[in-house]
Amino acid sequence: MSTQSTPTNVVIVLGTRPEIIKFAPVIRECIDREVPFTLVHTGQHYSPDLDEVFFDQLELPAPDVHLGVGSDSHGKQTAAMLEGVEEVLFDVEPDVVLVQGDTNSTLAGALAAAKLNIEVGHIEAGLRSFDREMPEETNRVVVDHIADYLFTPTSETREYLEREGLSDRIFVTGNTVVDAAHQYADVAAEKSTVLDELGLEPGEFYLLTAHRAENVDQLDRFSSLLDGVAQFADETGWDVVYPIHPRAQNRIDAFDLEVPDAIRLVEPLDFLDFLRLESTAALAFTDSGGVQEETCILGTPCVTLRYTTERPETVYVGANCLAGLDPVDIVDAGRQMLGKRPDWDVPFGDGRAAERILDLLTAPTSPTAGTIPAETPQ
Repeated sequence: MSTQSTPTNVVIVLGTRPEIIKFAPVIRECIDREVPFTLVHTGQHYSPDLDEVFFDQLELPAPDVHLGVGSDSHGKQTAAMLEGVEEVLFDVEPDVVLVQGDTNSTLAGALAAAKLNIEVGHIEAGLRSFDREMPEETNRVVVDHIADYLFTPTSETREYLEREGLSDRIFVTGNTVVDAAHQYADVAAEKSTVLDELGLEPGEFYLLTAHRAENVDQLDRFSSLLDGVAQFADETGWDVVYPIHPRAQNRIDAFDLEVPDAIRLVEPLDFLDFLRLESTAALAFTDSGGVQEETCILGTPCVTLRYTTERPETVYVGANCLAGLDPVDIVDAGRQMLGKRPDWDVPFGDGRAAERILDLLTAPTSPTAGTIPAETPQ
C-alpha cells in the first residue's frame, strides 16, 4: 500500500445499474466535500432511457465519460473497457480510482489503474461465493489482490481477506447500499406510483428477479426456476411480478419458453419503482446478490435461486434462504420465508459507509492499514 493521502482527483468507474446505486452515496459525499472527481460509465449495462432515469432519480451528475462498450463476450468486453479507462487515466492523472463490486467494469477499472501505478479503492471488497464457475468470483478475487484500499462491508468479509494475506489494506466501512436504501426508500414511497400502475397491494404479491447467465442461459435451469416460483405462487394465491432483464427476455424468446401464468412479466423498472416493489413485496425470489442485500435492509424476506451466495450474512441473520433451482426446494423455501417477521439485525452497517470511505481517502496522513473507526460495524 502506498503513502498517497488527501486525493486531489478521483476517478470513479462504473458500468451497471447496481453500481450506480451503490456509488450514489460516494458521489454525493464527494460533491459535499468538494473532492474533485471524474465519473466514467463503461456502458456495460446500457439503456438510454433507464440509465438517464437512474442518474436523474438519484440526483447524480451525468457521467463525464461514457465508453459505450455494451454487451459482448467477457474477454472482448473487458478489453474494450480496459482500453477506454486507460485513455481516461492518461488524460486525468488521478490520485485514486474507485471501483465497486464484481463486474467486468470493476475489473477493467482496477487493472487499468494498477498498470499505471495509480491507487485503487475497492468498495464492497472481500465478498466470496467460493464458486469459481461465477465470472464475478474471479473478478472479486483479482480486484481485491491488486487494490490498495479494501473497503469491506462486514467483519466476515474482512476475515476472508485476512485469510488471503491482505490484512495490511482492509477497512471495514459497512456497505454503501445501506446508505442508498436509507437515503431513497422514503423518496420511493412518496414518488413511485408503480403499485397503482400494476394494480398491486402491499404485501400481497411476490417479486422475482433472475438474470444470471448460469441460470437463464440454460433452458432446463431457467425453466426449473420459473416452475418452482410459479408453483409457490399457485399454492398461495398471489401473483409474481418479474421485471424482466433484457438478457432473460432474449433467452425466453430464443428458447420459445412458456412463462407460467402466475408470473407476470413487466418491463425493467427505474430505481425508485424497483425499490418500492422490494419494500412492499411479501417475498422476493432472486438470483441477484444486490437484491439479497436490499431486501435484508428493507425488511423483506428473500429466497435466493442459487446454491451459493457471496452475501452469507443475509442467511445467518434469517433474512434469506438458499433454495437452489429444484422446484420442490423453491416451494419449501418460500413456505419457510413467507410471513417471516423482519426482526433481524442488518449486518451491512449503519448507513455511513460513504462517509467513512471519504474520511479514509482524504485523511491528512495516509491511514494505517486495518484501522477501523470505533463506530464502524463489526
